[in-house]
Amino acid sequence: MAMNPAEMMKVMGAFKNFQAAHPKAVSFFQVVFGSGIPADTVMELTVTKPGEEPMTTNIKVTQEDIKLFESLNNMR
Repeated sequence: MAMNPAEMMKVMGAFKNFQAAHPKAVSFFQVVFGSGIPADTVMELTVTKPGEEPMTTNIKVTQEDIKLFESLNNMR
């Protein structure tokens, strides 16, 4: 599935805006994911919406997850 060039440019522009607005998050992801994520790593995500209690979930990364991550990375 190929993305058309105009859509690719739009996504790249949005990502540059995200990088400018959230440099600590981008740096965090580069450090964490840059060294690879081995199987059995636990990834946890907490979302806190205004006026609501935080919601947290986690996953334990499997070998199949790693294959998916690698496939997505190779699409770049």
